[in-house]
Amino acid sequence: MTIAPDDAQRVSPLYQAMRDIVEQMQDRVPGKLEITVEGIVHDMMSPRRPHELTAAQVSRRLEKVMPDGLLAHTGTPDVEEEPEGIMRHPDVMVIAWEDMEGQGAFDPRTLIAAIEVVSRSNPDNDWVGKTRDYPLLGIPHYVIFDPRTGSGAVFSDIHPTPEGPRYATRKDFVYGEDVTVAEWTISTDGLPRYP
Repeated sequence: MTIAPDDAQRVSPLYQAMRDIVEQMQDRVPGKLEITVEGIVHDMMSPRRPHELTAAQVSRRLEKVMPDGLLAHTGTPDVEEEPEGIMRHPDVMVIAWEDMEGQGAFDPRTLIAAIEVVSRSNPDNDWVGKTRDYPLLGIPHYVIFDPRTGSGAVFSDIHPTPEGPRYATRKDFVYGEDVTVAEWTISTDGLPRYP
């Protein structure tokens, strides 16, 4: 479900109002609330075991091949860019330990990669909305794992377009193939699928 803003000229006050709603409601509703340029997105289902297991396995596999100063983080906080009116929560964030210090949301421009495991209840949030929002946030690599189909895609090479920054390169993969996230290659063997 998306709650769209009614007046694009009031982005900053509207964004603050949406942020206040998300903060008040997040612990009271199932699933996850995020803010996009289109409004509040509610992924209504709480993540299930295959979703969480995929995120954990991808995180662990990445951490085995990345240098010690980096983390494949699966927790909070969100990434936020108030001027763009976007607050997102990637399932896995590749980020340097030092960029996690401080208070509040992460600066999205410190992320090396954002990784999403597609939700069964709202796949367009990952395949459409975040494919639009992550290049706006300056996140250089976006990787999608889709347990519905046993496939995914790696997006990279942000470039300008009339609609704003977009990823120029998309590399599809199927489970069982190796996938490269930024500069680290991991296996997708054995990743869970939705029943």
